[in-house]
Amino acid sequence: MAGLGIKRFFINKGSSFWKIRFSIIFIWLFSFWGVMTSCSDKKNKEEVSVDKKQYLQEKNDVGIVILERQSFDKELLSNGKLTANQKNVLKFKVDGNLKKLLVKNGDVIRKGQPLAYLDDFEYQQELNSSEISFKKARLEFEDMLVGRGYDLQNKENIPENIYEMASIRSGYSEAENQLENAKFDVNSTVLRAPFSGKVADIKFKEFEQVNAGEEFMSLIDDSVFDVEFNLIESEVNQIKKGEDVEIQPFNTGKGYFGKIISINPIVKENGMVDIKARVQNDGPLMEGMNVKVIIQKNVPNQFVVPKDAVLIRDNQEILFKYQKGKAYWTYIQTIYENSTSYAIIADPNKNSAHLREGDSIIVSGNLNLAHDSEVTVKSTFEPSLAKETQTK
Repeated sequence: MAGLGIKRFFINKGSSFWKIRFSIIFIWLFSFWGVMTSCSDKKNKEEVSVDKKQYLQEKNDVGIVILERQSFDKELLSNGKLTANQKNVLKFKVDGNLKKLLVKNGDVIRKGQPLAYLDDFEYQQELNSSEISFKKARLEFEDMLVGRGYDLQNKENIPENIYEMASIRSGYSEAENQLENAKFDVNSTVLRAPFSGKVADIKFKEFEQVNAGEEFMSLIDDSVFDVEFNLIESEVNQIKKGEDVEIQPFNTGKGYFGKIISINPIVKENGMVDIKARVQNDGPLMEGMNVKVIIQKNVPNQFVVPKDAVLIRDNQEILFKYQKGKAYWTYIQTIYENSTSYAIIADPNKNSAHLREGDSIIVSGNLNLAHDSEVTVKSTFEPSLAKETQTK
């Protein structure tokens, strides 16, 4: 009996154990299912939210300008280089040691001002000897004429052949020529400015040997510059001598205005034609400076838009027109260009492309627009916007 009781006890105990174990497993499975269901619902909600965002149309703020016909300032552009209207390389005409240098690079000097001296001792000695020889020859010359009975006070009465013969035999002509040469050599030891300007490219220092004909320094008249540039042959017939040009140095961007002074009537092998214009310098322009050259040509009766209005889509030029809260693109072609604007026409190869006076052209906020995008006009520019932009 006792053994039977113990057996029943373990049977009852084992039954309770398995009931508890199954209960725990059921509760764990139910909790796991609940968590997975919750995550799945959340994921589905997020996906639906993302899809809605993808298909939600954005409102784009844009600026517009009313299209009208106006004059367009077409620009012919080129690059050029400044050269001084007057520039000379200065040289001594005699040899010698540089005794004194009176200027430095960049100095502004006036015409006739001495710039440098050579040691002139030997040339002064030669001059003194020439003066003595000349005086001796002149006495001999006068004695010959007096000996022939001619009055030296009335030289006009002396026959020309007699005068010439006496001057040669007495050595008077040769002495006179040597004296002039000696004076020239002495004067040549002083280098003087042939015109007013600025000193540049000094190549010697004091006490160095300078040879005759050797480049010593340059002198530049920088009050006026010539700018040399090129245009392609198809553009040359659009300009003429005396026409205005604008010159902009690359380092400053400031504009200077000049006039075309020459058009070379020869087309080079590369199809370019040499043009030269002249401009006054108020100080900053320098010899050899690289500049941008702009020639403006007025073309009347054009549709003009700012450059920001024109976009490239599918390798074609387009712009967006505004109509009743939406943006519609239309294909166009740019026919003229300047630094800020385009003159445009509707693309003749597209039947759907149209431009009319009074069209509202989107000029800002258009970079990310698509055809039929909803837009909101935040600013409306005056019809003369493009024209005003050209002149800024």
